[in-house]
Amino acid sequence: MTKPATDPSSERVRLQRGAQRGAYDPKVICDILDAGTIAHVAVTTPEGPLALPMAYAHDRTDLFLHGANANAVLNAAIGHDINVTVTVLDGLIIGRSPLHNSATYRSVVVRGTARQITDIAHKQRALQRISDHVIATWDRGRLPTPSELRRTLVIAIPLAEASAKIRTGGPIDEPHDLNGPHWAGTIPIVTRFTTAQPSPDLAEAITTPSEYLDLDGRELNSNKQ
Repeated sequence: MTKPATDPSSERVRLQRGAQRGAYDPKVICDILDAGTIAHVAVTTPEGPLALPMAYAHDRTDLFLHGANANAVLNAAIGHDINVTVTVLDGLIIGRSPLHNSATYRSVVVRGTARQITDIAHKQRALQRISDHVIATWDRGRLPTPSELRRTLVIAIPLAEASAKIRTGGPIDEPHDLNGPHWAGTIPIVTRFTTAQPSPDLAEAITTPSEYLDLDGRELNSNKQ
């Protein structure tokens, strides 16, 4: 059995503040990436730094992003060192003083040099992973045409340099506040799917797939894979 990693793969991803909340085991990192929904991608452009939310997926070795061929963030990323973060918010922590308010969360930071995926088969596999990351949709829709694939830019960032930070538990208040009159505790946050709503222009003969109907009530940010 492989021993979980207890040290970062590089000093660039070692947690400095709140180091006791850091995790470097690839399984923990991938579990958080599985539970997350949106990545924030930060790059440097000629006009200055830029960070945007994007859909993503991973194969435990690389993290994949996609967009139009003209996408400014992705084009700025190719061949350069970039930063990708994913955060899952699990709750609010209310302290006895507002300065001790916090949150329970799971987050991942990935740093690495982005490369463009040009091989068509590899590109299509990456796009399928992105499409199926939250729920499996790839096999339910029309497959992309060769022209659509050519107009789509896909990049990969190695997961070799990544770290997780996880905050659990309740508030950490000042000792002199513990017997005071103010409430303290945690308010959990749970995001769930609701009933699938057909498109207004959907043909009447087309029914909603049971896989989509079965999502009703399921938590979004649980580990999906």
